[in-house]
Amino acid sequence: MATLTVTHTESLTLNGSPQGGTQTKSITGINSASKRIFTITTNEATIATFSGAVSSAGHYNDGTVRYIRFTNLHATYFVAITLTNGSNDEFAFKLDAGQSFVLFGDNSTGMELIFNATQAADAASHTAFGPLTTIQADAEASTVDIEMFVATT
Repeated sequence: MATLTVTHTESLTLNGSPQGGTQTKSITGINSASKRIFTITTNEATIATFSGAVSSAGHYNDGTVRYIRFTNLHATYFVAITLTNGSNDEFAFKLDAGQSFVLFGDNSTGMELIFNATQAADAASHTAFGPLTTIQADAEASTVDIEMFVATT
């Protein structure tokens, strides 16, 4: 088992005063990591699935996933990433050229009961969280390479 250490640093000085900061999160018990590059087209495609089943190529046991990072490797175009949960709620976001998006799993249950994306979701919506089931992606134009890094216990 290994420890994944993720460090997020902002470095910014405004009017001579530092405004940034550094946050570090260590995730212990990591047994496996997957780092893949996908070529995404303008047709939405599934790039990962999740359930309670044993992990295999492109499929992850949702209870063991502790960390996912997406990085858009293209210099110009964005990619749209859509996360779907077990209630078929969807959360889509734009990942612009050169940007990364990080999703930490629950400290004990991974991607089980991780999000609620209903239109009326609020701070009390945690009672309706669902497990991450699918990640899909589609490119703004042409093809866009993205990197997906997943760490599991």
